[in-house]
Amino acid sequence: MAEQTALPESTGTPGAISAGPPGPAAEDRPDKPDAAVVRDALGVGIAVGLSGFAFGVTSAGSGLSLLQTCVLSLLVFTGASQFALVGALAAGGNPYTAAAGAFFLGVRNAFYGLRLSQLLALPRGVRPFAAHWVIDETTAVTLPQPTRRAARIGFTVTGLTLYVLWNLTTLAGALGAEALGDADAWGLDAASPAVFLALLAPMLRSTTERVTAGLAVVLALALLPVVPAGVPVLLSALAAPVVLFLMGRTKRRPGDGNGPNGTPAQGEQAVAQGEKRERCS
Repeated sequence: MAEQTALPESTGTPGAISAGPPGPAAEDRPDKPDAAVVRDALGVGIAVGLSGFAFGVTSAGSGLSLLQTCVLSLLVFTGASQFALVGALAAGGNPYTAAAGAFFLGVRNAFYGLRLSQLLALPRGVRPFAAHWVIDETTAVTLPQPTRRAARIGFTVTGLTLYVLWNLTTLAGALGAEALGDADAWGLDAASPAVFLALLAPMLRSTTERVTAGLAVVLALALLPVVPAGVPVLLSALAAPVVLFLMGRTKRRPGDGNGPNGTPAQGEQAVAQGEKRERCS
């Protein structure tokens, strides 16, 4: 069930795929000291890696054994998918439905791999191992770097720090859950959604993203009492096409025109001008 994302062969140059709005080319941006890249990468790796403790507690509380919990962190290594899996199992969901929901959340890593492959341009022998570290945090640290060297340092330090710390804290959380006994009595079942929201919130930068996330939450909560556990997270994905469709209609509606700012499309303008010339002649 490992959600490793293969890094395709690089065919471009550093910075060929940008992380956001168009900006200066990589060669035009000032170099960033290696120490600053390492500092930023360590900050992200340590901050997020500590949340592995919450996963270990939640996983043990959902009925998974210590070995199963640790193997999930070692082989899957994508926090949102892991929390989705154990959360669905804890709610009594079907294991196949829970696995489908976890896989669905992990698909985003494939798109990260497409973007990072050109930026990192790693040797072939390294790519299968690096693919295991293609996750939200490594992508967030790698993409803004001004040079390929800085991108590789950021990716490596973030991935290594997070992988080691996440697995250590997963083990500690699972062992601690056994010592605590009933995890639900401590309210630790709220740890998984809290950690997931903490990771997700900083990524919602545009209005479209915020509206999509809000609608997905509404759909999941509305469907929770009426469908089996694990299914709401799958159906909440319908929020994305719905929001895109509605926003597309809103952009075309002003002025009842098909073009920007309510003006007719270029084809219709040409037809109207042709008819006007015929009437004048």
